[in-house]
Amino acid sequence: METRVAVIGIIVENKDSVEKLNAILHEYSEYIIGRIGIPYREKKINIISIAIDAPQDIISALSGKIGRLKGVSAKTAYSNIITKAGNSL
Repeated sequence: METRVAVIGIIVENKDSVEKLNAILHEYSEYIIGRIGIPYREKKINIISIAIDAPQDIISALSGKIGRLKGVSAKTAYSNIITKAGNSL
């Protein structure tokens, strides 16, 4: 199985979706390298960045599930390096 490293940028505009977002991220936690959350109180939004190392279809599924949440948008940036699962560079 081949994996890629990617970053998913998430903007949360609807606080009612936070619980569902956290449940989705927990579902994919085995692939998540790290997570940074920044509350932007002046604009009443939250900015989250997720670093992930997973197969392409897993990354796409996660990003898609996040993007379907009400008031949440997600964009993904992929590295060009593809590795076999369990191998380091």
